[in-house]
Parts: sequence; C-alpha cells; structure tokens
Amino acid sequence: MLPRPSICLPRWPRCCLAGLIWLLAPTLVMAEDAVNFNRDIRPILAENCFYCHGQDANKRQADLRLDQRESAVDAGAIVPGDLAASSLIERITSGDADTKMPPPDSNRHLSPSARKLLERWIAEGAVYRSHWAFVTPQLPVDPQVQDSQWIRNPIDRFVLKKLDEVGLPPAPEAPRTTLIKRLAIDLTGLPPSPAEVDRFLSDPDPHAYEKLVDRLLGSVHYGERLALPWLDAARYADSNGFQQDGDTWQWIWRDWVVRALNDDLPFDQFTTWQLAGDLLPSATTDQKIASGFNRNHLLNGEGGAIAEEQRFVNLFDRIDTTATTWLALTLACAQCHDHKYDPLTRRDYYSLLDAFNRVPESGRPQRQSARIRVAAPFIELPTEENLARLTQLEAEIKAAQSVATVTGDAAYEGWRSGLMADDKPADAVGLPEALVALLNKPAGDRTEEEKQMLVADLRRHFDEKVRPTLAAKLPALKRPDTLKQQLTAYRGDQIPRVMVMSDSQPRETHILDRGEYLKPTDKVTFATPEFLPELPAGAPTNRLGFAQWLMMPEHPLTARVQVNRMWQHFFGTGIVKTAEDFGVQSEYPVHGDLLDWLALEFQHRGWSMKAIHRLIVTSATYRQSSRITPAQAELDPENRLFGRASRFRMPAMLLRDWALAAAGSLQTKIGGNPVYPYQPGDVWEALAITKERDFTYPASSGEDLYRRSLYTFWRRTVGPANMFDASNRQTCRVRLATTSTPLHALTTLNDPTWVEAARGLAQRCLQSSHLRDEQLTAAFRRVVCRSPGADDLTHLRRAYEKQVAIYSQDADAAQALLGVGVAPRDTALPLAEHAALTAVCLGILNLDEALTRE
Repeated sequence: MLPRPSICLPRWPRCCLAGLIWLLAPTLVMAEDAVNFNRDIRPILAENCFYCHGQDANKRQADLRLDQRESAVDAGAIVPGDLAASSLIERITSGDADTKMPPPDSNRHLSPSARKLLERWIAEGAVYRSHWAFVTPQLPVDPQVQDSQWIRNPIDRFVLKKLDEVGLPPAPEAPRTTLIKRLAIDLTGLPPSPAEVDRFLSDPDPHAYEKLVDRLLGSVHYGERLALPWLDAARYADSNGFQQDGDTWQWIWRDWVVRALNDDLPFDQFTTWQLAGDLLPSATTDQKIASGFNRNHLLNGEGGAIAEEQRFVNLFDRIDTTATTWLALTLACAQCHDHKYDPLTRRDYYSLLDAFNRVPESGRPQRQSARIRVAAPFIELPTEENLARLTQLEAEIKAAQSVATVTGDAAYEGWRSGLMADDKPADAVGLPEALVALLNKPAGDRTEEEKQMLVADLRRHFDEKVRPTLAAKLPALKRPDTLKQQLTAYRGDQIPRVMVMSDSQPRETHILDRGEYLKPTDKVTFATPEFLPELPAGAPTNRLGFAQWLMMPEHPLTARVQVNRMWQHFFGTGIVKTAEDFGVQSEYPVHGDLLDWLALEFQHRGWSMKAIHRLIVTSATYRQSSRITPAQAELDPENRLFGRASRFRMPAMLLRDWALAAAGSLQTKIGGNPVYPYQPGDVWEALAITKERDFTYPASSGEDLYRRSLYTFWRRTVGPANMFDASNRQTCRVRLATTSTPLHALTTLNDPTWVEAARGLAQRCLQSSHLRDEQLTAAFRRVVCRSPGADDLTHLRRAYEKQVAIYSQDADAAQALLGVGVAPRDTALPLAEHAALTAVCLGILNLDEALTRE
C-alpha cells in the first residue's frame, strides 16, 4: 500500500506569537494610526459590554447604553478627551471586584491591549461610527501598489496593497497541473481527463488559462457544483425529518437551482423567484418551483405535534433561513427579545415575518402514501410516464366498469327473479319490513307509485347488501374498485408534488411574548428592519416587495453577503470569515475595500454570478501557489491576506464524485429523482419503530448507483453515512467546518464506493496497457491530475510489488477485494495483478494530494 500522507490540512509550521497577535487581534493598531471604531473598538464593546449595556432594554443594566454615543456620554461613562472623568475607564481599570467591569463572574476579561485601546479612543474624542456592514458600499479609491506587473485584474490590486503594507510578496503562480485541477474542483467538481490536462499543458496560447475557465463555466456540470453550497443554505433534503420522516418531491426545486446556475440567471432574479416567484405577474411554472426555497424546511407529522405550533416553527425557520442567506444577520435572536448586539428589535422580526404569514398551510404534512408526506400548497408536475400510466389506469377502470355494469345487471335480474319465483318473496331475510309488505301485496293491487318504489328499493337493497357478497364469486364486480385503489395509490406515491409558496391565506401577525405562539401582543404589518433602507417606492408590502428591497442598489448587505460567500467558495474562507453573521459581532474585514468593490462590481455586471466567478478565478490572487513560506507562516498563518492560494480537503460529496469519475463509472445524467447509492444495509433501521412505513434502505442498481453525490437521497434524520463534514440539511448553513478524524480515512479506505472505484480504476489501467509503469502512471494521473515524478513512481512500484506478492499467495483475499461492489469484473484480467493494482489505486485515492484542493 502506498504511504498515505496525513490528511490534516495544516502542513506548515505554527506561527510565532507576533503573527498571531497581528492576525487574531485586529484591534492592535500601529502607534501612528488613529483608532478606528469599527475595527478596534466595536469588537471590544460587543464582546464585553453590549450584552448588559446594549439595545435590549429587558437585559440592560444601570440604564446604561454603550452602543450609542449620546447615551454613553450623557451617562458620564464616556467623557470625550477626558480619561479621568470617564467612568468607563475607572470601571475597566478597577481592582475592586464590586465595581470592576466586566464583572469577574461574567467570564469576560479585557486584555491590557484592549484597555489601552479604549483609553486611546476616548482620549482621541471617542468617535463612534456606523457598523461597516450597515453602510451602503462606496467605490473605494484605486489602491496604489509597489509592483503592478503581478496584477491581472482589479482584485489583485486590493490584495497586493495589503501584502505591501506588511512586507509580504504574493506567492508565485501555481503549476498548470495544479491550476487545472483547482479549477475543475471549484467549477465542476469532476477531474479533468489526462487528455484534457495534456491539451492545457501544451497550449501555447497566452489566453489558454482563460479558455479553460470559459469551458468549465460553460459545462453543464458547473450548475451541479455551484448548487451544493446553495442547497446547504436552503436546508434542502428529500424528506421531512422527525419520526415519520416522509419523503418529498423537493428535488424538483433542486433541479431548478442547477438549471438556473447553468443559465446564469441574474442574482436579482434568482433571489426574486425564490422568495416570491409565485407572486410575479403570470408566474411561470419555473418561478413557482423556485419559491420552494422557503418550503424546504422540516415538517413535523408526529402524533403529539400541535399543528399551529408547528406552523410557527416553520415560520421562524423561514425568517432565520432568509435572513442568514441574504442578509447574514442573526435575526432569530430577535424572536424572543430585542437583539443584544445588532440594531434588530422584536418589532422588526415580526414585521418581516408578516410577509411569510400568508401561506395556506396547517403546519403538518398530509399523507399521500406510506412513503410520501407533503404539505399544501404544492403544484403537481406529472411526467410523461405518469400521464401515460394515469391514462392507462383510467381506461382500464372505464372498461372494467362497463363489464361490472353488465355483470351486476345480470346478477340483479337473477336475484330478483329468484326472489319472486312464486309471486311471493322466496327469501325475505334482510329485506326491510316495508319492502316485504310491498312484495306480499298482489301486483295488481299496487299503485303506480308503489311499483316505482319497489323497483328502486329492490335495486338499492341489492347494490348495498347483496352485491358485495357476490364479489368473491364474480371478480368482475370488484375489478373497478381495485383499479380505483391502484389509481389513488399511484397518484399519491408517484405524481410529483413540489411544495411552493402562496399568499392565499393572509393572517394577522402579532409580536409574540418570548416567541410563544399562544401569547400574541401588539399587531404588526409587513415592514423591513428599521435601521436598514426603506422599501422602494411603490413596492408591494409582501414577499415580492421584500425581494425588491433586497436588490436595491443602496442596500448595504445583499451584494456584500453574496460576493463574500463566492470568495469563501474559492478560498475556503470568506473575506469576512463569519459568512453567516455580518452584524456587530462579525469579523472586521481586513480586505473591506475589496469586499465593497466586488459588491459594486456584482451589481454593475448585472448580478451575473458567472461573471464574478470568472473575475475571481482569472485573478493572479486565485492563481497563486498554495505553498507557504516561513514569512507567511509567521505573519499570516490563516491566509487572511490571501497572499497564497488556500489549501483544503475537498468536500466529501466531491471526493466520491472524483473517485467514480477516475474509475470511469460516474454517470453524468443531469437532474432527476434522488438515487440510493452504497450505504450500510441497516442505515435507516433506527426509524423503523412502527409498521406504518418500511424503512428498509432501497439500494439503487445499475447506473443509479453511480450518479453524482448531488442526487443522493438525503434523509434528514439519517444523512448519507459517507458524507462527512456535510450539513445536516435541517437548518440553514452557509459556512462549513472541515474536520480531520480517523472516521474520514476509514470511509475513503473501506467504503464500497471507494473500494469498487479503485477496482474500476485498476481495471481501466490494466486494459489500457501491458506495461506496469504505464498502468501506474495512468492511475496516478486520473486521480492527481499530474504525472508521477521519479520518486512517486518508485513508491508506486514498491507498493504494487508488495501487494502482488500478498495476493499471489492468497487468492481468497484477492477475490474478496475484487468482489466488493456489484459492478462486474473483467475476469480475463489476472486475479493477483488486478487485486494488487486495486490496492495501489485505493492508496492513490487516499493520498493527501488526491483528497486536497491545492
């Protein structure tokens, strides 16, 4: 087996103390710099003071606000220019536990450098500034740099300016083999073939890199790759969660996202359709499907769940998801009380919630079948296959009804004739007394009305009482009902119904005391947060107006939030690390000017996501090597200045796709029903606590086993076992954490997906050449996207020789290894050689370089 380098991402030395202080404590400023409130002071106050002395009146202590200059000055806490008179300074420097701030029991502590900063700030006049993220971005001054030759586009000028300030040079450009692999991971998530790598390496065109970028941006797989972070934000899954965990049809919305990204739907429309597509004039089916963004939440159908309570749970989730995705604000904190840090009130929260409180929903899903549970409103989208089956069943029902009618009439006539064989009721058992009396009356004595009543009552009695007893003897009578049951079951289980939004049930909205749905207080109507710009003139006071408000040019958050997450996609970390929170507790952006420039450029380019992606990946900043120098390790260990490319492990979904593609088994069909690839056999067993639903894992077969990970069925209660570090898809998540544990290596070394992929890759290489070095080189190139060096090839040969010696002596072990997975093996290949190369290929798939985006 090949030696496997550690998958722990940091492979550089620890930074020195000075570097850590510079990076992790942005409040540290040079002596000649004026104190910057947003950069230096607000983080100190937000962390240590605002909880008790912020805008939340219910928690405010001593009636003191430090988040507003006027209040702090009026209270004497701050006397601009006078440290001795400022009680804030007295309190933070006190040695008395009864007066010291923050209080010793608060678990908060001011460092000496923070105290000195506060002193400098007050001495310089205690100037407050609005939080940077709440101010409309302005076009920054063009940065002046020392060496403009490195610059490829305006992004580089901003990056180089910060590097110049600390004396760090940018990293050299990465080799072309690294660049093509990096671009493939970021833009399509699929490895380039050796032929594609060779074409790029040999292309003399000065614009070869840009041509490669454009080809990848134009790939149908671009939308699949870029959809992944959006699905995490939208908490997309294929089931409802909770005990029943009924399946849904929200994959129709997932497919819309992929199409929209491939079509480069401008982000303003991408936003409007998802937040209010159903409210657009003459809304199309796609626009209605897009509104399913806010129907991707959990649905609780458990017996003890209170419907109205669950409806509010869904409402709260929509507000949290929408605010996090578009505003990067922790608006959920204002559900029960005014936000303790940001200028968000409960009134803001419930006024915004009013726009989402008009959906005709009960709070619980309805049962369409034992498998499917969706909640109205939804739209039915039968496929051609569905329509053909419905037509077939309806035709069969019509034909069966005709046969049943004839059979029923004949049976009735026979029964009636037998009943009156001797002009007397032969068997009056079960007949109503009035009917028996009428039958006993001579026919000549019956009135015309009695005759008509007799005919009608006899037929009714036959149909209700006699006919059901004949079904066993006359199957034709039961056939229509059987077919109708099949039709109902088919409609419930097989007709796609994607949940969408609607405003057809307006309700009154109230501020809820402590967020409890049974404790409404003041009535509110739709409004946006008061501290942000007002709704545009003429905008409707509903979700459509809210979407239009988000896309206003003067909105301070929307564009910033989105380009920050785009940067996060390509660099592992956003310009603002706290991608989910742009509030006052967010990270102050070192590259704030770059963030503002990108936000404005996003708007100026018509909200084109592909245009910004292209801008980022064609920058010299993106094209840098990820190798770290001692100087970078000391001054910028976390790469917050972006003086080198970021290096991080690929997401698990991409690792699986990469392995399948290298093996040649990946099926590249776009869109469609979720599939069920390899999972442990009893992966859903814990859900099988009742007989209402069969939770046996329905493993796919054939091509569906090898679809992209994007299409894997995602059960909320039990996510795919081999998707480590993935979002649980139960709540909105816009920043993923990468961990390194033995479980990850155990997955990529032992999961049937990887073992079978290694076998397929080995088979592919054995069939392509009879020369061992060529086989090893081909395997290495398909995974790592470069040719192995001399040392690499030596290690590969040694690993192969060791494995072939083992498997030559143990045919059963070779057979066991090659028997993993259901794909057929080429039995013409020598058993030991195939097993040995499979082991080597598995090692290659687990190399640090194979698992890592460099």
